[in-house]
Amino acid sequence: MIEANSKSQGASTDSPRADYPRPQLVRKSWLSLNGQWSFQMDFNDSGEEKAFWQQGFNQTITVPFCPESSLSGIENKDFMKAVWYSRQVQLSEPQCKGIIHLHFGAVDYFCKVWVNGHFVGEHQGGYTSFSFDITDAAKAGSNKIVVLARDNVRDPMQPSGKQSERLNSYGCFYTRTTGIWQTVWLEFLPLNYLSDLKMTTDAYNDTVSFRIALAISDSNHRPDQVKIEVFDQETLCASVNLQPAEPCLQTQLVIPHARLWSPADPWLYDIRIQLLSGEKILDEITSYVGLRTIEWKNHKLWLNGNPIFMRLILDQGFYPDGIYTAPSDQALVDDICLAKNLGFNGARLHEKVFEERYLYHCDRLGYLVWSEFPNWGLDVSRSDSLPVFLSQWIEVLKRDCNHPSIIGWCPFNETFDVPFDKPRRSQNDDVIRSIYEVTKLYDPTRPVIDTSGFYHVKTDIYDVHDYEQDIMAFYNRYHKEPGEEIQEEMSLRQRYSGTNPLFISEYGGTFWIKDQDKRIYPLRDPGWNKWTDPRDEQELCDRITGLTKVLLDSPAVCGLCYTQLTDVEQEVNGLYTYERKQKFSDWIYQQIKKVLSTEAAVEKSPL
Repeated sequence: MIEANSKSQGASTDSPRADYPRPQLVRKSWLSLNGQWSFQMDFNDSGEEKAFWQQGFNQTITVPFCPESSLSGIENKDFMKAVWYSRQVQLSEPQCKGIIHLHFGAVDYFCKVWVNGHFVGEHQGGYTSFSFDITDAAKAGSNKIVVLARDNVRDPMQPSGKQSERLNSYGCFYTRTTGIWQTVWLEFLPLNYLSDLKMTTDAYNDTVSFRIALAISDSNHRPDQVKIEVFDQETLCASVNLQPAEPCLQTQLVIPHARLWSPADPWLYDIRIQLLSGEKILDEITSYVGLRTIEWKNHKLWLNGNPIFMRLILDQGFYPDGIYTAPSDQALVDDICLAKNLGFNGARLHEKVFEERYLYHCDRLGYLVWSEFPNWGLDVSRSDSLPVFLSQWIEVLKRDCNHPSIIGWCPFNETFDVPFDKPRRSQNDDVIRSIYEVTKLYDPTRPVIDTSGFYHVKTDIYDVHDYEQDIMAFYNRYHKEPGEEIQEEMSLRQRYSGTNPLFISEYGGTFWIKDQDKRIYPLRDPGWNKWTDPRDEQELCDRITGLTKVLLDSPAVCGLCYTQLTDVEQEVNGLYTYERKQKFSDWIYQQIKKVLSTEAAVEKSPL
């Protein structure tokens, strides 16, 4: 019953990325706006003063690919202060009888939108989804949509992730993304509709809790009930009818003999919710849910009451032809399968908010993920960074909280302490602590890592980034009993107290360039890693498998995350090339899978 793969009603068969962009809340009436738009670069950012929204543009771009990418047809990698988009959209009389929402998967970084010359809204944040109600501005017939996007990765108040603030890529910073980089689409709603859905599951009691928000614009035809149905494939297994006396409804359903969601069995139940007036259906959405419970206790992570070891891969979500945007929906699936086929059971989604289609595939394929925000570029030692970060992070939590594949939240990555500047250190810690607290208030069901690697302020799981290449040194550092002190590579980091589960969330990162690929990849900075590159494939295999086995065999470690799935531009420490091709001989991949398939020490003990 899940319609997450439904195509746009109005999209042509060759429209790029035409799959339904919001699989957790599906409606039948929608229209993809991906494809050809008029485009213009505005290097001086003077277009708004010149009323560009009233003019035509001299280039063409393929949306949703950013203008830096080859798939966009522009491929301009220089800095662009502002860019403009324009498109004509035909709407029918029936489409204009209700409410029309214009959705953007993501626009980097700040955008303004006009419809038929009317300003309809603005949004700040390059990684989060948003929408505007354009009902009053739209009309039957031809409609002109104009989008302005401003971007400045050099602004210390703009989160930019791994986007390079230099002209070219360098180190672990890569090609920038400017403007629209996820699906643009229209949604056609009735005057009274279901506006939001939040679901929480309890694997011990086989329950799903629902929080449903309503939007009522037509008081003359108010709904008299909300019907919730849960299906096990085609079989109805639970349902309830609610009276919508309030704009926000809450209820709980028991799923008899529930089949729980896990990587080994990623079972999803279908959800149908209807807004009714008598027998008439005013609005209908479909969704899905995976019943599972995550816990963190006794130095372990537990899934549905059983200890689980996180065998994760670092995934940065970059593509050679689309930069931040996967060239196709299948490319998202292929990346997950690359990791699963090697024995990884999940990924740390690194310095990027991944699109909803990716999370949908993680849900259905049984792939554990940590959701992370691209905080790099934002100076969190400034107190005024808090409202900037908070508004965007809440949008992430709200959009993605229903995905069973997400087993934890990580708002920050590698925030640096400032030990010799007490005011800045205090502000830095206050910002991180505040975001941790807000995250726990919004979602108490998942663990939160305050800032992955380096300086923890308040965290549920203590994680470490360690690129030690010497296996014996790695063994001496991490082969400990639960709660035993560890000596981290960076002595100025805070000390592990022994009370939290221990997660080695970045390790490995072993560089390898095949001889025939040296012409493709620029030479890396020799100071990038203090250890030499492996001399041959045997040494490469011994390092990767040896370091991994140390963590699997440690009774103190609850998970690992190997850096990384693929090379990214000049960074060549992936298990596959940037183009998703093999870098090593087959036998090395077989050895990696073999070691990852062994039972971890924390999985052997029931306590």
